[in-house]
Amino acid sequence: MGFARPWILVLLGFLPILIHLRRRLRPGRIRFSYTSIASQIAPSVWIHYLSALPLLRWLSIALMIVALAQPRVNQGRHRMTTEGIDIMLVLDISGSMQAEDFKPRNRLQAAKNVAVEFLSGRTNDRIGLVVFAGQALLQCPLTLDREILTQLLEQVDIGMIEDGTAIGTAIITTVSHLKDSQARSRIAILLTDGINQGGEIDPVTAAKAAATSGIKIYTIGVGSEEGAPIPVVDPIFGRTYARDRRGQIIYTKLDEKTLRQIASITQARYFRATDERSLAAIYDEISRLETSEIEITEYVRYKDLTAYFLFPVALLLLIEWFLAHTRLRKLP
Repeated sequence: MGFARPWILVLLGFLPILIHLRRRLRPGRIRFSYTSIASQIAPSVWIHYLSALPLLRWLSIALMIVALAQPRVNQGRHRMTTEGIDIMLVLDISGSMQAEDFKPRNRLQAAKNVAVEFLSGRTNDRIGLVVFAGQALLQCPLTLDREILTQLLEQVDIGMIEDGTAIGTAIITTVSHLKDSQARSRIAILLTDGINQGGEIDPVTAAKAAATSGIKIYTIGVGSEEGAPIPVVDPIFGRTYARDRRGQIIYTKLDEKTLRQIASITQARYFRATDERSLAAIYDEISRLETSEIEITEYVRYKDLTAYFLFPVALLLLIEWFLAHTRLRKLP
């Protein structure tokens, strides 16, 4: 508890002096020259409470001084003003993301799992989601609603879009949803495991458009160094692996050169993830590189307690007046 006008409490120090002066200057109690008749009267038990009257009065004065000092309790809160970052997650959901070299999950499941963890650490940023394969689709616009974004991310699956790897189209779709943002920083995190296939726009050209709009694109290439076969379900042979025309198992390939170019053009960085742990470390690194500026403005709310002191003052004065005019009344 504090006081709005604490200097008023100095008056409490004068109370003992006033009480002392009052006792010295109070008039004599005996106003009659003949008191023999009074000595024959048995004293009442109420006579022991006569000293309570001045005590009630002085206590009322003390409480009134405290009330004038405006007691209040601190209900301090912090208002956080943030200047966040607008982030677009750009996720490859082509068929090759079914590759199972990210044990115990496949690539897409691992990417989704790590992305959810990333979301939990960016509470002050607006984040959206673009998914792509042969085409690109805005799965979730920029939002602060982590619950909705997480739900939409978890619903993402292979087969939502015709197969392919249209990296250039994904970048242009991302740029179209970030270019009008008023955020201090606008970035995209593009995760893919393949070579650009499909789409009408070259990835490098799309990256230049992003750079012109001031958008940085961090690129992440996923997959083991030797590549991995792509699981498929054959209607005759059941679960098997994708094969070429010669019957050879197809292994995914990653175009690191193009991904490096995209990152370089937009003044960002390229990362390579070979397992889920390294992918999580990459997202952590990006999070450190792109920190949000947070300004915390502290303001304090007070609850005024003056009424809690004035009520006892009124009650004590009422009790003092009642006793002084009834049981503790002095005569004459």
